[in-house]
Amino acid sequence: RVLSLELNKDRDVERIHGSGINTLDIEPVEGRYMLSGGSDGVIVLYDLENLSRKPSYTCKALFTVGRSHPDVHKFSVETVQWYPHDTGMFTSSSFDKTLKIWDTNTLQPADIFHFEGTVYSHHMSPVATKHCLIAVGTKSPKVQLCDLKSGSSSHILQGHRQEVLAVSWSPRHEYILATGSADGRVKLWDVRRASGCLSTLDQHNGEKSKASSEAANTAHNGRVNGLCYTNDGLHLLTIGTDDRMRLWNSSTGENTLVNYGKVCNESRKGLKFAISCGCNPEFAFVPYGSTIAVYSVFTGELITMLRGHYSTVNCCVFQPHFQ
Repeated sequence: RVLSLELNKDRDVERIHGSGINTLDIEPVEGRYMLSGGSDGVIVLYDLENLSRKPSYTCKALFTVGRSHPDVHKFSVETVQWYPHDTGMFTSSSFDKTLKIWDTNTLQPADIFHFEGTVYSHHMSPVATKHCLIAVGTKSPKVQLCDLKSGSSSHILQGHRQEVLAVSWSPRHEYILATGSADGRVKLWDVRRASGCLSTLDQHNGEKSKASSEAANTAHNGRVNGLCYTNDGLHLLTIGTDDRMRLWNSSTGENTLVNYGKVCNESRKGLKFAISCGCNPEFAFVPYGSTIAVYSVFTGELITMLRGHYSTVNCCVFQPHFQ
């Protein structure tokens, strides 16, 4: 089904956003509701289910946090995410330096976290049962951990040298977090440890020439602005502004050296891409200009380009129930 993906002629999503859409998330419980966040601060919630059973239909927007809403984000929403365990709550973060926890039923913020700089990315663990930490990447090199239970953001992970553009919890180990930064580095952390940092991924797998031995481990020769774990958590895919995508063994930290060719990436902020779930083999869906490039994760082969948009694609999300 993935190999024959093409633009659906019969289905559409109601158009609410008047400006660019930066982020999408489908809730993992039923796979029925989708959030979107726009560059004007607007958040929309859609029902993807076709209750009419008609062959052609438009997914309706159920409600919107619009410009006139008292708690709307002042600037661009960069990340939206459903609470992983039920649809009663969702989160959003923005260039207005806040992360908001929303009650879905009232559309009011249950909590607001404030930061010193722009928020590029945040993520809640899909598997955590023992903690309620939201990882947040901001203009600061320090990774912030916000605790949903206590409402404080006391935990800080230090080690990056520049802003943190992407954060992602492992879907396999609830205390393991991956972060990507403008310093070219990808770090893996165990948030239970005092020092935090487990490893810094090295694109050369430790085999540097003597001449470059003083260069610290880098994952990319550019800003790292996207990361995504495979569904089983065994591998991590990273994207950098060096126009490269790399696949890492997440337990050994080894660069698997899969070659995806040139992956054009001109994003000045976080790049949101997706990996399939439950396919064999798995595929990566990467915004690529006005198209979405579909790669085979483990061979590096470019399978196809999904065309249909007229302007730059910012994000994509995979619906596992229907591929």
